[in-house]
Amino acid sequence: MAYTPELNLKGSSTLRRMAWYMEKPMTKTLQAIIEASAKQMEKSKPGAVCLACKDKSKCADCVFNSNKQSTGNIK
Repeated sequence: MAYTPELNLKGSSTLRRMAWYMEKPMTKTLQAIIEASAKQMEKSKPGAVCLACKDKSKCADCVFNSNKQSTGNIK
């Protein structure tokens, strides 16, 4: 894992409750939230994330790259 963001108390509590609902660990729940958000962002404004991106070195593996076939899973 490259980066571990810290959550404030409200964010952590919210994630915990979502994890209970999903019956998954918080880490897997957070990953599912990120993947669902990425799909929604791409649906609402296709290509917008790519235009805003500041790291063009990961395009081949990026979930927002529509020029490749991908499962959309972030690893």
